[in-house]
Order: sequence, then C-alpha cells, then structure tokens
Amino acid sequence: MKFAIERAVLVKAVSQAQSVVERRNTIPILANVLIEAKPEGVSFRATDLDTEVVDRAMAQVERPGATTVSAVMLNEIARKLPDGALVQISSDDASGRLAVQAGRSSFSLATLPREDFPVMATSEYSANFKAKAGLLKRLFDKSKFAISTEETRYYLNGVYMHVAQAEGGPMLRCVATDGHRLARIDAPLPIGAEEMPGVIVPRKTVAELRKLLDDDDAEIAVSVSETKVRFATAELTLTSKVIDGTFPDYSRVIPSGNQRKLEVDATDFARAVDRVATVSSERSRAVKLSLDQDRLVLSVNAPDAGAAEEELIVAYADDALEIGFNAKYLQEIAAQVDRDNAVFMFNGSGDAALIREGSDDSAVYVVMPMRV
Repeated sequence: MKFAIERAVLVKAVSQAQSVVERRNTIPILANVLIEAKPEGVSFRATDLDTEVVDRAMAQVERPGATTVSAVMLNEIARKLPDGALVQISSDDASGRLAVQAGRSSFSLATLPREDFPVMATSEYSANFKAKAGLLKRLFDKSKFAISTEETRYYLNGVYMHVAQAEGGPMLRCVATDGHRLARIDAPLPIGAEEMPGVIVPRKTVAELRKLLDDDDAEIAVSVSETKVRFATAELTLTSKVIDGTFPDYSRVIPSGNQRKLEVDATDFARAVDRVATVSSERSRAVKLSLDQDRLVLSVNAPDAGAAEEELIVAYADDALEIGFNAKYLQEIAAQVDRDNAVFMFNGSGDAALIREGSDDSAVYVVMPMRV
C-alpha cells in the first residue's frame, strides 16, 4: 500500500476515526485504525465492537492495499506535522511496518494484520431515510444532557429515538431522562421514517454523532434496525449497536395539569441561578424559588457556607409558591432554551415542573423538585 495525502485531510480523517477507540482495552487490534487504500481514495476505520466509524478521504493512491496501525499514534503524528505538508504513507507486508514521511520527518510504525480487524456485520435496516443535519443536531443536542450515567439502569444510558403521535400528526421524537429530569424533543417526520422501530442510541454514539452534524444543511442518511443504527454522509459513516432494553413510558411523568405559569428571560434566569448557587453545598446544590405576583426570588441557604438571594422581575399571576430544585438541573434546562422566554408550569411544591421554550411545544422539559 502506498499513497500521498494532505496533512489537514489526514488529521481530520484520523481524529474522527480514532475517537471511538477505547484507550484501555484487552484486545490489541481494537487500538488500531484500519487503513484501506483504493484507487478512488483512502478509508480509515475504527471500532470498539459496539460503535464503528469509517472516514473516507481523498488521496493520491499509488499502490492499493490495507493494514492496521495504532490510531492514537497516527493521530498524534499527523497533528504534529507542519501545516500544508504532503504526507507519504506506505506499508511493507514483509517487515510489518508502516512508513509515514513528510518533509524531513519520517516514522516507522508497527502494524497488525488487517485480517484480524473486526468489521461490524452488515445489517438489514427496516427504515432508511434522509434528514438535515440541523434537524438531527437539534433533536440530540437538546436531549443529551438528560441521559443517565447510572450504569445499573442501562436502558436510560442513551437517547430514545422513535416515531410518536403528536397533535400535528406523527413526529420524529428524541427523549432522554435520568429519573430526575427529562427532555422530549420533536421534529417533523422525514419521508421513509414512518416504519422506524424505536431505538435507544447510546451516550457514546450521541457524542460521536455530533461530528457529522457541523453543517446544518448537510443531508444525513439514517438507517435503523432493531439492533443497529447508522448515520452517514459522503465522507463519514457512523454505525452503532443500540441499547438492548425497553425505554420506560415517559409520557406518565410529563405533567398535564400544571396551571401556575411563570414566564422568565431564560438567560437572566440561568445567570441568577448560577450566582446564588455559588454558596450552595456541592452535595445538594439546592436553590429555592419563591414566586409571588410578577416576582421571583431565588435563594440558597447553606449553613456551612452562607446564604444568597436574588430577585427577578417575571410574568407570574397565580398563587404564591415556594419550590426547590437542583441548581445544575435548572441551568442545564435553561441553556437549551433558544427563545428569549422560558415558560415554567407548576402545580405544587412537591410536584414536577414542566418547562417549554416560549409557546413552542416541540421541546418540553420536566424537572423533579427537591426539599429545601
């Protein structure tokens, strides 16, 4: 195998591929990236057996072939080469080495046989559709903060992507929850997604998917089966196993009878919460919301550290209410609000609160209260 590739192209391709590689693993080949050179270009493939990334790049291929080399090592070398360099890469099967040359720099890296590299089995996908990157980015970016990190409840360790019935008809919906807060985001259902099975996309895959979604107008080809999900552009393909579990009936925890309505500037609210939470104890980070006519007082009382209070002018015309929340949860939800106003719907001090972005029902958040 022998080819020449621009340094910037190599850095982009290898960094995207190697990001799925686990730093600690007991199978040496999983630390490697599979490089395949064909007349039409070069592909870089990496996997952790649950997730696989294939990045295709333009290169001048002199001799087709394939080999595997340490993904982290190749990424580090590529990043440290001078800008604008033309990188010559060649493999010698006899010596089992990969040569990397650019200008006066040259490296000889150990390789492992390409036959040992595990390639994720192809799957029959029951649904294939295309969606704009901007649509998928909104679905996953606004929901991922609520993914649970509790490994024992593994079925909550991802985003539940499925087709749901809403007032306006069927929607593509993403839901995430950790039992304390919940995010439910809707988007218009793409053509071809009608028969899509509901799948739980793992946390790591959601993080990797972000790399495909830089250009909001790019078309992403999405394929879904009961066991796998695939997102692809012309240059990059991300394939992942889905979490084998049943996502709970989240609709039961979304309150429908909350009548007390608070409207507040989302940015001002997030900053005020951040300021008063400075003195809260790290363990609970509890902040109390005291509501009265067009007035919100945020307060924290931490006996060991001190107290803090801040008042905001808001739109609130219902009965007085005092309710406590985890400050971090309030900040994370407020950070998702794209519109000026966040709308909070309350019931009582012991009931979950519902949060929307202005009058938009396509993004709904729920947060459980805590004692203060």
